[in-house]
Amino acid sequence: MSDAPDDIAERKMQFLFALRSRGVTEARVLNAMEKIDRGLFIRGTFAMRAYEDMPLPIACGQTISQPSVVGLMTQALRLTGREKVLEVGTGSGYQAAILSHLARRVYTVDRHRRLVAEAMEVFRTLDLTNITALTSDGSFGLPDQAPFDRIIVTAAAEDPPGPLMTQLKEGGIMVVPVGQSDTVQTLIRVTRTASGFDYDELLPVRFVPLVEGLGRDGHP
Repeated sequence: MSDAPDDIAERKMQFLFALRSRGVTEARVLNAMEKIDRGLFIRGTFAMRAYEDMPLPIACGQTISQPSVVGLMTQALRLTGREKVLEVGTGSGYQAAILSHLARRVYTVDRHRRLVAEAMEVFRTLDLTNITALTSDGSFGLPDQAPFDRIIVTAAAEDPPGPLMTQLKEGGIMVVPVGQSDTVQTLIRVTRTASGFDYDELLPVRFVPLVEGLGRDGHP
């Protein structure tokens, strides 16, 4: 039996309230997260928990991030609507879909071909035409499309990856989780300046590790 429309509306209202209560306050980000139904990106037994503020498992041993963390990372990018953005770690496609409402162009890469294919299906369903999704080793970025105004990394690295740093425009921002273990990670905002890079620590997080190479399903 499916949920009644009133139940879904109530759950979505609670979803937005949870975002605000955890610090997602920028109106444009909240609007984008209201437009993009997280339920479309979660398959199987966890679909009923789509509107809870928690990470959930998806295919290929990956996760869809906690919505409040998605919101805070998106907010940290300081998007104006004119940017070309690179996302490293497509995952379910949820983050890229939100970015598509806030940026001019979104490139998203993942090492798992299956995840890219499934995300592209949802992008087509939602008619999100400003997203390009590719199966690629995201630790090397996307040199052919560089430089980028913004880069968002949805997997944790020991340090902000050098190849991604070089693909960031002057004045550009990268948001990346950094930490040597899966229990102690910090979300960092890196801003490229004329003389180098500035770093801001934002909040403690937990992400899957950034892994080099393609997934087993990523090979042609």
